[in-house]
Formats: sequence, structure tokens, C-alpha cells
Amino acid sequence: MNSLIDRAFGRGFGLFDAPSLGRFGAGHITPQVDLHENDKDYSLTAELPGMEEKDVELSVHDGVLTLKGEKRYEKKDEKGEARIVERHYGSFQRIFTLPADVDDAKIDAKFDKGVLKVTMPKKPGASPASRRISIGKG
Repeated sequence: MNSLIDRAFGRGFGLFDAPSLGRFGAGHITPQVDLHENDKDYSLTAELPGMEEKDVELSVHDGVLTLKGEKRYEKKDEKGEARIVERHYGSFQRIFTLPADVDDAKIDAKFDKGVLKVTMPKKPGASPASRRISIGKG
């Protein structure tokens, strides 16, 4: 999947993850993403279980899409401490270099049931992100 993302989005997509340490030590959060492309747009879907849209920030600047947020540990039991905590908590940040054909002024995002879906329309008349180059004998 990383090679697909790298090919579609060029250098940096998915490679510059900067997760912080989780609340309970060495664990960290790195949201899992899926990337799809069609003739009209790219779509990025990120799994953010247990989070709400107020916990997530999405921004674009100079062709770079930044997804960051924080999953907070909520202590419900006032009488005792947790014995086992397997879920990860803490801050995260993912940075993605966008392809040149993305119209960043029209990027749209929706959040539903712990899933963020980002739609990135392509500019009208933009050239394809890649093409095959024939190789001749020298």
C-alpha cells in the first residue's frame, strides 16, 4: 500500500508520520489510511476510532495536507486505576504531499462514526500524474 501511495502522491506521502508517545508509554497513534483515485478526484479515508470531529484538525498549505489530532484517555472509574490498557491514546500527526493536479481550494472532508473521508478534486484539464516513457536503444 505504501508503494501505491508513494507512486500516486510522490515523495513524502505516508513517510513523514510523526506520532507522539501515547499516554501510557511506548504506544502511539498512527491513523490507518486508504487512498483511492478516479478520473475526477482522489479520496483519502482515515480510521479514527473513538474520536469525534472536534478532536481532529485537517489543513492544507503549499501542496501539503496535514492531519493531526489527539485521542484522550477518559477515566470513568473513580474508585480504581486501570489494570490493563491495550488501546492507544495520545497525539498524532500525518503529513501528505499532494499531487500537483489536486485543486486544494476545493478539498472537502466529512467525519462519520470514527471515519474521516477527505475528497480532493483534480484540477480541470490537469495532466496525468504519471506517464510511461518509451526507452530506445542508444
